[in-house]
Amino acid sequence: MTPLPHSRKTGLQLLAALAMALSSLPQMAVAASTDESATKPKTTVSVSLPKQPLLVQINQVALERQGPKRAVVEYAGKAGQGGYTVLRDGKPIKHGDLRPLPPFAEWAPGKRYFSVDFSDVEQAGQYQVEVQIGKQRALSAPVTVRDNAVFATTGAQLLGYFKRSRHTDEADRDVPIFQTSRKANVWGGWQDAGGDKGKYLSHLGYANYFNPQQASMAAWVLAYGAHARKALFTAHGLQTQVEDEAFWGADYLHRTLDAEGYFYTTVFDQWGTPGAERMVTGYEGAAGTYTTLYRSAFRAGGGMAIAALARASMLARQSGRHGEFDGAQYLADAERGYAHLRKFNAQYGADGKENIIDDYTALMALVELHNASGQSRYLDDARERAASLIARQQADGGFISDGGSRPYYHAAEAGLPVISLSAYVDIEPEQGRRQRSLDAIGLALGHELSITNAVANPYGYARQRFQLTQDGKAAGEVLEGFFIPHRNETGYWWQGESARLASLSAAMVIGGRKLADHGAAGYGLSADRAGYAQNQLDWTLGRNPYGICMLYGFGKKNPPTVLESAGEMFVGGISNGITGAVGSDTGAGISFAPGPDSEQWRWVEQWIPHTTWMLFAVMAMTADEAR
Repeated sequence: MTPLPHSRKTGLQLLAALAMALSSLPQMAVAASTDESATKPKTTVSVSLPKQPLLVQINQVALERQGPKRAVVEYAGKAGQGGYTVLRDGKPIKHGDLRPLPPFAEWAPGKRYFSVDFSDVEQAGQYQVEVQIGKQRALSAPVTVRDNAVFATTGAQLLGYFKRSRHTDEADRDVPIFQTSRKANVWGGWQDAGGDKGKYLSHLGYANYFNPQQASMAAWVLAYGAHARKALFTAHGLQTQVEDEAFWGADYLHRTLDAEGYFYTTVFDQWGTPGAERMVTGYEGAAGTYTTLYRSAFRAGGGMAIAALARASMLARQSGRHGEFDGAQYLADAERGYAHLRKFNAQYGADGKENIIDDYTALMALVELHNASGQSRYLDDARERAASLIARQQADGGFISDGGSRPYYHAAEAGLPVISLSAYVDIEPEQGRRQRSLDAIGLALGHELSITNAVANPYGYARQRFQLTQDGKAAGEVLEGFFIPHRNETGYWWQGESARLASLSAAMVIGGRKLADHGAAGYGLSADRAGYAQNQLDWTLGRNPYGICMLYGFGKKNPPTVLESAGEMFVGGISNGITGAVGSDTGAGISFAPGPDSEQWRWVEQWIPHTTWMLFAVMAMTADEAR
């Protein structure tokens, strides 16, 4: 996710101004199914918190029939008591008193919050929640309640987003490699974001602790889904589609594997800046300065590229299908890529040191290499990586990023440490090692619940621990907050956290099941874990203070399209989302699309990790057997 240069805006200024004059409200969304409807230009002015004195915020897409179902009521009046009615298919089925939540003033001083919990209502249908406080009445958006709710409702469009995002420019078959005389065939893959035709295994590597897993993570999720969750995709008529997309991703990763054994991190043209040459390169900062940091370390997408290719090789064996290259080639690529990084990984990091992201991405690579090859040497190395990751954990369950005291926080994949340990548990035959990993998973999940519940938190938004930067490095007091700090090591990069929330939801479900939770509150989990997992998806799907569903084409209200800053919108794509207030170093307060200006990408732009993580989370939450 990257900023668009000022020059990118100039050709669309008149269009934007006209569109803003015609409409000042975000578009209304329905469950769309065509590509054409996903790209109509609509630009709006700033999006503010709703002014109504009484609001009912709810997941606007789908809720699990046997899972947590909660609405949040915001009230700006003086009367203190009220009631609610739950409607199914327009008919009242349940009444009750509103439950007051602890006082919370950080986002909207003067408001009070109430909760409506209708988890005990388990009949399928379309639901709404109506509330009354004093003379004020409000009705929520509608939400579908059914089995396998979010996957069944959105799975086809989440998957379709990747095909809509494919990059097919023939010029990418012959792209220069920065500061060399060589060129590379890096055709295929997916454009990174709505306003960015670049392709990234990762970016932000110069900041060391911010690398997100991008195209390689998408390729792994698709290959994993097609292979390990074949029954689920088959039941919904999506197996051929997910296989096609998984092989598309694997083929791209093959092309990005250099003859020396490293993967190319980025295919970049400074976000489409006129006159900028598109090339294999690293980049640094808001100016997009080209660098030689284009060899992917584990943390810069290399680890997940290995994992994706190994899983794609298993999918090819299982299905009898493959892409341009075959399953044997995918596995050979994965093994060669790992052998190379095993020797040179530290050299490819900006600071020459491995950190927690190297640990958990390398662990994912090793698990998948072991699964695909059965070779014990990968299990041996996985044990070392798991031990290194666990050694970074503090007594309260939180992780440290480096060899010192910098807390681990991540705007896109905060759940991946737990997910990697959960994957390792599945291949570890020794009970002692398994138990140490399970203990670490339990501590980590306990930390997520504890830090999230440590303050008044009406929406149950996952909080995080962080430090602010001093002289370009994280230092000083360890702080806690809802959103990623704006003063961080990247120097410019902060945005909404839809991917982070879905990753934490997936981690809570997958890790909780590894701990033999077996609760009855939904997803086979205890009430606190099921509620946490649901809260994170609910936020993205509309149960947030703005009442905006970040999943385009679904829900009552979607983010505005802002072509000059955030590019086009695709059905099934997910916008970055809500952040802390502009101008807050710590990310305190709250903000969403406060423009219009060139910064709107921070909130509005669709980014491939968001849909990747949402798809993975809803796969984790969904059983194979139900349709």
